[in-house]
Amino acid sequence: MPGGSADWLCSVRGGAGNEQLELITPFQLYFNPELIFKHFQVWRLITNYLFFGPVGFNFLFNMIFLYRYCRMLEEGSFRGRTADFVFMFLFGGLLMTLFGLFVNLVFLGQAFTIMLVYVWSRRNPYVRMNFFGLLIFQAPFLPWVLMGFSLLLGNSIIVDLLGIAVGHIYFFLEDIFPNQPGGRRLLKTPSLLKAVFDTPEDDPNYNPLPEERPGGFAWGEGQRLGG
Repeated sequence: MPGGSADWLCSVRGGAGNEQLELITPFQLYFNPELIFKHFQVWRLITNYLFFGPVGFNFLFNMIFLYRYCRMLEEGSFRGRTADFVFMFLFGGLLMTLFGLFVNLVFLGQAFTIMLVYVWSRRNPYVRMNFFGLLIFQAPFLPWVLMGFSLLLGNSIIVDLLGIAVGHIYFFLEDIFPNQPGGRRLLKTPSLLKAVFDTPEDDPNYNPLPEERPGGFAWGEGQRLGG
């Protein structure tokens, strides 16, 4: 997985823009607090999560993991809870951005992917994983295996540690602390997000009138044989 440090950004200076579509360069996207707050380039708060390096193994690796674990979370523990899912994105992104002010990171997309992997792995602790046919382990070890793999590729593990830290903070506040004696749920999805993303629940007391069917035939209704 590609690193997110400023050293990596300097290594692509002068070449990244010409190797791709030549529309934009990483220097227009990376996280820079001075450009954001002093020059009002606020788009960098979002675009730094969208760049995963030039197309190659690292890029495909990130895309596969991002898609896979985002989908499994949405269809699993967040099924029917789209607003809560979006709120996790916003909370994780905000926390990473705050941490990004104090560490030398310019792209946070990989950290966000690791956060999703961490949350999924902690919510599915008994799933057995097979990593490239070489390692078999329980799901909670997956983020650490990915960090070790990233280290073997020569990348900085700071990005992975940031994703693990933010994922653990979310998991602790959402799944652990509310179930402790005296604990309560501190992360509450804003009503605005629920109104936008969640469909209203059906009223159990609502009794709709029977629909008029063409020709007066009771479509879909069967009769017991011999009745």
